[in-house]
Amino acid sequence: MSRALSSEFAAALSARDLRPVIFFEGIFASGPLRLWSGLGEIGWAGQSWSGAGALLGLGAIEETSEVVAGGTSVSLSGVPLDLVQLAIEEARQGLPGRVWLGLLTEEGQIIADPVLAFAGRLDVPEITDDAESCRITISYESRLIDLNTARSWRYTHESQQALHPGDRGFEYVTAIQDREITWGRG
Repeated sequence: MSRALSSEFAAALSARDLRPVIFFEGIFASGPLRLWSGLGEIGWAGQSWSGAGALLGLGAIEETSEVVAGGTSVSLSGVPLDLVQLAIEEARQGLPGRVWLGLLTEEGQIIADPVLAFAGRLDVPEITDDAESCRITISYESRLIDLNTARSWRYTHESQQALHPGDRGFEYVTAIQDREITWGRG
C-alpha cells in the first residue's frame, strides 16, 4: 500500500540519522488513552500524548497486496496499577485503536505528518503478571475481519422492522420473490 508522505517526512527518511517514534491511541470505555514511545508529554494533532518510553511495544504490522484481515498488538511492560485497572474494567471489544509512525528532528520536535501505520478494533486484552514484571498486551484486528462474520440481517420486512420500526421498504419482498416478470414485449 502506498503512503502519501509529506516532503519533510520523506527527507527525514533519507537522512543519515533516523529518530523514529510510535504514537498509539486506544479508545476505552471512559475515553481515549494516548501514548508515545518517548519520555514525557508531547503535543501532536491537537492532543497531549503521554510518554511510555521503552515500555511501549508494538507487534508486527504486515501489509500485502492481497485483501487479508491482519492485526497487531500493543503492549506495555512495567505497568502501574491504574493502567492494569483500566485494561481490566474499561477495555471493550470492538473499540478503535490506531498506531502512527513518526520521526523526530535533532531537537526532539515531531516532523510533520506522522504516517498512520495501523487502524483496527480492540480484540482481546491480555494481562501477564509474574514476580518480575506486569505486562498488558492488547490485540487489535483490522476491520476486514468482519468479512468472515455471518450477518443475521436479511432483506425481509421483519429484519427491516427490527432495524427501522415503521419503515415499509421491504414490506412486499416476500410477495414478489417467486413472481415471474416479463420485460418488454410478451
